[in-house]
Amino acid sequence: MSETSVAKKARPLSPHLQVYRLPLAAVSSITHRFTGIALTVGTLVLTWWLVAAASGPDDFDTAQHVLGSPIGLLALLGWTWAFGYHLLKGIQHLIWDAGKGVNTASAQRNSVLVFGGSFVLTAIVWIAAFAL
Repeated sequence: MSETSVAKKARPLSPHLQVYRLPLAAVSSITHRFTGIALTVGTLVLTWWLVAAASGPDDFDTAQHVLGSPIGLLALLGWTWAFGYHLLKGIQHLIWDAGKGVNTASAQRNSVLVFGGSFVLTAIVWIAAFAL
């Protein structure tokens, strides 16, 4: 065997998917896109609920039953979290547009703040909703 063929065999695959880990800023960016899709779906559900309310008591009762079920409440919880996350990430993008916090350390810190803040916002909204 020649020296070049031995060197080629010893090289690892790049990126090695079993050990490669996306940076938090990349995960945060991907999550921002998914929450945008979730908000679109949730807005369609909200539209269905409003149309049901305008259509009469039978349609509204059906919508209330679906959204009040455990799966419906879980979907509403996810929609609330997606809204909070998307809102905070949008604020981060506005800050970036102003030229602030565009370095790697700030992006990492702000991604952690966005994730944590989204859970806090969701908790505040749900506590307020059920306290009434």
